[in-house]
Amino acid sequence: MGDAVTARDLLDLGTRRLLDAGVENARREAEWIVGHVLGLSRSEIYAAPDRPLGAGEVQAAEALLVRREAREPLAYVLGEWGFRHLTLKTDARALVPRPETEVVVDRVLALLRGSERPRVLDVGVGSGAIALSVKDERPDASVTGVDVSKQALSLARENADRLGLEVELREQGVEAVAEGWDLVVSNPPYVDTLEGLEPELRFEPERALLGTGFHALIARTARTRFLVLEVGDGQAGDVAGVLEAEGYRDVTVTRDLAGIERVVEGAR
Repeated sequence: MGDAVTARDLLDLGTRRLLDAGVENARREAEWIVGHVLGLSRSEIYAAPDRPLGAGEVQAAEALLVRREAREPLAYVLGEWGFRHLTLKTDARALVPRPETEVVVDRVLALLRGSERPRVLDVGVGSGAIALSVKDERPDASVTGVDVSKQALSLARENADRLGLEVELREQGVEAVAEGWDLVVSNPPYVDTLEGLEPELRFEPERALLGTGFHALIARTARTRFLVLEVGDGQAGDVAGVLEAEGYRDVTVTRDLAGIERVVEGAR
């Protein structure tokens, strides 16, 4: 890219390059990248499309485009991502917070209605998306997040500090569910293989993606009034069956915004 580059030029060039790299929604992602570099909203970019860019802005955009062309997740490229009412720091220490997981928080909040000062455990806290959203929207809740990854916990702590939200974070695994809680929530690993999936997943922590049996282990060992689990596409029926076999009542499956059965919950 040369020196005499306008915002429109950068948008058009970024869109073409991302399309060539196989990125879906290439135009929208180019807008995200340009807006991030220029500190402008989408509407502000289009309000001044002929604005000339400085060399530093062009170089910064080029660096981000190269990373996204390599199919690094956009959330990592930008370094932050929106989740419900929060803006979270995002990098390869933890999974990208996904829109479908917002439905998990919806179900947690619904189940907690009427509970005073509930004790909530998030197993596999990652970036802190679920735990911090619950604390943000239920300030009276006592929220604990556990993870076996020191790196994920460090990211969750950075997000908690930036947002000014008080949550307890521990380096611990599934065994924490046996301590006794009002509600246990988890988005555990549930992918068998990355083969055939989108290339962005190669950049995310494999330990948080690949694994089986965690839903059953949590359901079997949890001492909790409510259990809320995110599941993969096609897994809801099996996981619901596990909860019923373990004695949970009112077992319910909720679809995400794409219509996929995404959340399984039950009560004890």
